[in-house]
Amino acid sequence: MKTKFLRVIGLLAIVMLIAMPVIAQDNFPDPEDDIPIDGGLTLLLAAGAGYGAKKLRDKKRKM
Repeated sequence: MKTKFLRVIGLLAIVMLIAMPVIAQDNFPDPEDDIPIDGGLTLLLAAGAGYGAKKLRDKKRKM
């Protein structure tokens, strides 16, 4: 139990140290250089909704 706790704490410390420089960024490029994510995000949301609906339908059929 103690070893597992120490591993989790160590992993958390490493992740925090890696994430710290990412949080500190301040000079972002001009808005004209941005990449739109709307199309891909919409497709991912639709796929997730479809997958969830299929799982619910399969669960109801099983009962």
